[in-house]
Amino acid sequence: MTTTNQLPPHLTPQGFDRLKEELTVLLYKERPKIVEIVSWAAGNGDRSENGDYIYGKRRLREIDRRVRFLSKRLDNAIVVDPKEQPQKNKVYFGATVTYVTEDDQEYTVTIVGVDEAITEQGQISLISPIAKALMNAKVGDEVKFLSPVGEKFLEILAIFYPS
Repeated sequence: MTTTNQLPPHLTPQGFDRLKEELTVLLYKERPKIVEIVSWAAGNGDRSENGDYIYGKRRLREIDRRVRFLSKRLDNAIVVDPKEQPQKNKVYFGATVTYVTEDDQEYTVTIVGVDEAITEQGQISLISPIAKALMNAKVGDEVKFLSPVGEKFLEILAIFYPS
């Protein structure tokens, strides 16, 4: 269930597949191993000082929490394939954008969903200040965004969508 303040998560097909794979690994590989360890440890008697039992139960709670989160995210996700973007001359979800900053630093980023953003790999969340500023812009446009050190300007050099 989503509230009016919270939109369903947008994901690329690759992001959806990554979350689905994580869910599968948790459910069918990691969780069964931990259940086996906890069962073995529980059979050893005093559980209050049994590290395997205590750690195992804690890890099971963490896994179950993540499984619930991933299940809800995947059920509510809106999968948007950038390949199907009809207007490839503007920046939308899934676009790879090359831009230059005021101090002539050039960057290339891909706008992806919140759950799949990996900044170190140039993948930024669609709710990040830069992504918000880039949305709906075209090559040659200068956009401004608010950074921690104040207002900054970017010029869009290229927009790419996978084909």
